[in-house]
Amino acid sequence: MTRRRVPEELGIAVVVVLVGGILSAMSAQFRTVDNLQILLLNGAVIAFLALGQTFVLLTGGIDLSTGSNVAMTGMIAALLMQSGLPWTLAALAALAAGVVVGLFNGALVHFLGLPPFIVTFASFGVAASIPLILTGASSVSVKDPAFAIVGRGALFGVPMPVVLVAVAAVILTVLLRLTPTGVHIYAVGGNAETSRLAGIRIGRTTMLVYAISGLCAAMGGLIVTSRLMVGYPSAGSGNELFFSIAAAVVGGVSLFGGIGSIPGALLGAVLIAEVSNGMNVVGVQSYWQPLVIGLIILLGIILDTYRRRVSFSEVLQRLRSRGAVPVAPQAPPLSEAVAADGATTSHTTTRR
Repeated sequence: MTRRRVPEELGIAVVVVLVGGILSAMSAQFRTVDNLQILLLNGAVIAFLALGQTFVLLTGGIDLSTGSNVAMTGMIAALLMQSGLPWTLAALAALAAGVVVGLFNGALVHFLGLPPFIVTFASFGVAASIPLILTGASSVSVKDPAFAIVGRGALFGVPMPVVLVAVAAVILTVLLRLTPTGVHIYAVGGNAETSRLAGIRIGRTTMLVYAISGLCAAMGGLIVTSRLMVGYPSAGSGNELFFSIAAAVVGGVSLFGGIGSIPGALLGAVLIAEVSNGMNVVGVQSYWQPLVIGLIILLGIILDTYRRRVSFSEVLQRLRSRGAVPVAPQAPPLSEAVAADGATTSHTTTRR
């Protein structure tokens, strides 16, 4: 009989439902449709950053430049539209700038052998300074009303940022699950040296995952700028980076590489957005949020470390085995016992 495998994302899905139920019981405002839309809109940027962060984490790296990449790409789009460029071309240029930042990070990590933490932390500073230098730390208003469709539009009643996240999640899931490139990404994160000996091009894979992270950060920058219709040089410098790492980790993406999925990262982003929104609705002070998110990251790392020894399916099996009542061996019927005893006695007598 084939044993059915329990999805690894089941645990985080249950946590999302439980947290949503608790917050709904604590505040009637949390379960309103308007608040749900705010939650999804705020979670869209976190989800995009978490999607990109997932690819980098799967190879065993980390991208700390995503927050400042949001500000830089948003400001580039705003400045290009201010100069008269159509919003579509400005958006494409911003996306290209995000990819360039990612390729820069990937090239330094692979070709110079520098630690991803150091490289992306340096990129964080560079990308954060560029919009400040270009604008003198001033915001730039967006005059093209058509650009609002990216952050304020809707498709069949669903906010456009949520639609964009869903489309990106489907594309990236197909890339990870159904293509050789996805296999290479998991392989590099599992064991880079073995992957190299197997013929996988480590450099191309590394640069690809950082480019995807930069592209996702640029999408976040476009959404933020479109929602506000203003390019802020300090956008993305808040908790966005913090939340994106937390979303990926609690969604089951291993910090050690080789383990994780896009659906898990999305559920993690929903959980982080849910907790952040819920604390605002309930009335918790904003300075408590980093503390709570930090504890969530710590819990996720502890579970990740433990999961590398025992899978979620094995945990469920252990719980089931502990909950099962041990069955005592049944005694044979009295007639069969007598017959067996007689046969034994007869056999013993014959031998004598």
